Amino acid sequence: MPRRTRPSRRDSGFSLLEMLVALAVFSIAALALIKLQGASLMQTAELDSRLYSEITVRNLAVEALTDPNPPALGDTQGTISNAGRDFAWRRTATALEGGELLKVDLAVRQGTGPEVTLTVLRPVL
Repeated sequence: MPRRTRPSRRDSGFSLLEMLVALAVFSIAALALIKLQGASLMQTAELDSRLYSEITVRNLAVEALTDPNPPALGDTQGTISNAGRDFAWRRTATALEGGELLKVDLAVRQGTGPEVTLTVLRPVL
């Protein structure tokens, strides 16, 4: 029966230096993941704000298109609340050549978020 040799004390585990290096590598990877998560949360919040701004500008466009009276020519602005959020809006109505169509430019912004714009054409009637 062959006799097993017992590993020397040196080969029985990790050294302190190896453990410190492994911990440093793990810490760098963990910090990178935390930074990535923060960037992802900021991007998600911006997309959420943009989505509600787009919904609001489309609602304003539907109002401009379906109102029996055309919007007044020139610039108009105000605030509107949608989904519990406040938005600042701006509308510019201009008559196109021939006078049969109105060009209505709409812009909506929530707080300091990005401005969302939409242009629609409607008959003067």
